[in-house]
Amino acid sequence: MSKPNINRSQLAMSALDDIPDPKSDAKDIVALVKSSGHVDGYKLSDGTTLSKEQGVQLAKEGGINGVGIAHRQGSEYLKSLPDGAESNNLSNLPSVSG
Repeated sequence: MSKPNINRSQLAMSALDDIPDPKSDAKDIVALVKSSGHVDGYKLSDGTTLSKEQGVQLAKEGGINGVGIAHRQGSEYLKSLPDGAESNNLSNLPSVSG
């Protein structure tokens, strides 16, 4: 019996609560701010470091490229939008101490 052809990109997109439209001057996330192995925030391409909550808010305002908003246990966080490239996934970015 063959498995149905599931488009992983569509599946990943359906897990997002919101997919904001980035503005023309939106920044990229270049590193994750971690403490004890947990993501506490995001470092942006302009050198700014934001808390997780600030990052979610900025993304909602169109200030961050390539991310959608998801939630887990009542807390919102950012997820990479699937684009077929593994190298720009948030989980593959370097970590910095918070």
